Amino acid sequence: MNMFIFPFSNPSVFDIIGVGDPKSDGPLVCSYVTSPFPTFSSESSIQPDPKMESLPEAVLIRILASIPAADLVLVCRLVCCQWKNLVDGAALWILKCQQEGLTGEESQENAENWQNFYFLSKRKRNLIKNPCGEEDLQYWGEVENGGDGWKIEELPGDFGKEFPSEDVHKYFVTSYEWCRKSQVIDLRAEGYWEELMDTTQPKVVVKDWYAGRSDAGCLYELCVKLLSENEDVLAEYKSETIAIPQDNDADWTEISHTFSNYGPGVRFVLFEHGGQDTLFWKGWYGVRVTNSSVTVEP
Repeated sequence: MNMFIFPFSNPSVFDIIGVGDPKSDGPLVCSYVTSPFPTFSSESSIQPDPKMESLPEAVLIRILASIPAADLVLVCRLVCCQWKNLVDGAALWILKCQQEGLTGEESQENAENWQNFYFLSKRKRNLIKNPCGEEDLQYWGEVENGGDGWKIEELPGDFGKEFPSEDVHKYFVTSYEWCRKSQVIDLRAEGYWEELMDTTQPKVVVKDWYAGRSDAGCLYELCVKLLSENEDVLAEYKSETIAIPQDNDADWTEISHTFSNYGPGVRFVLFEHGGQDTLFWKGWYGVRVTNSSVTVEP
């Protein structure tokens, strides 16, 4: 391991940094040790090693890439102009993306895009809570229980088919009058700050899955709105009313929509879906829904 020794303002204390093999393709491991050394007099012929800012930029970037992203932005960026430029530049974030297996569909030349790409990729997850009914109707608000109301059933259900993913085990099913339910996602509470939403305007991707029973017809609708701080509608997607006929094949169908270039001010996402059966049979013969998702993506 190559060792670099850098003096602090106190000449009796040194910072020792191990940077590993610079020819290695793997990440560098940094260790920091403070040790007492004799104080050098002004007449001493022994000169201290160069300071950290004199390191080659490529080596410094590899050292910084081992630091958590939040610390890079909130702490390291404030150390000096050189570090600020490196944290604001593309090379550091390209390296972090490569180290953590985060790759884009196409090359991004803008430095800010690489930093945002990293943070958005790390945060990407389904923002819908309880999407498959594992927790009954918890987290779903503004519930409209027409007919006999919503019910949660195990897959595949009567006259139904298994879901394409083995990770999904349950679904919500509607009744003979309209059943609707919704969730409001607070983007700031989920870690998407105002400047990011206003300037970068990352994609908001909405997906839902629906199916009917093979022995009954049904209707399905999806409506998603992007809302401002005051809950004004800034962008909206509303599907047509989808009619599934009786004697259908009961296959699960995915519906999706991507919001982009929606303008500044988005703070909430309102997700609402629902349906009913078309035969007005008592019980739960209406549309089935599950695996709903809302993701914020680069």
